[in-house]
Amino acid sequence: MSEEVNIAAQKSFGHAVNSGQLDLLDDLVAENAVDNDPAPGQGPGPEGYKAFFRDMIAAFPDLHLEVARLVANDTDVAFAYTLTGTHRGPLMGHAGSGKTMSVRGMQISRFENGILVERWGSSDQQGMLEQLGLAP
Repeated sequence: MSEEVNIAAQKSFGHAVNSGQLDLLDDLVAENAVDNDPAPGQGPGPEGYKAFFRDMIAAFPDLHLEVARLVANDTDVAFAYTLTGTHRGPLMGHAGSGKTMSVRGMQISRFENGILVERWGSSDQQGMLEQLGLAP
């Protein structure tokens, strides 16, 4: 597939997260997709991503993913992003604090026919916890 198809699929993934339309992930993530850096307790495939982002949106109703830089080729999309939100709901056993967070991360996604089949990523979870007053 072309890099344009991969970029469009990645942008659709971001739209699904930002809009809360997580069912769109069913058409963007392979059932057997491999996540090399899953969140704690994250299940496989589109259901795993949907559950993770449902929890994040419950904790941060204004959750927003902003891509700062994106590069792609015929199989992969790599991007740097900033994730922002206001902690209004439960997160890792902590009630909403009303504090805001802004964390950076990077991700590489491998696609086949415009479908996410493998992901590697890293985000500043420690920074998020510190901003929310949840880190020692």
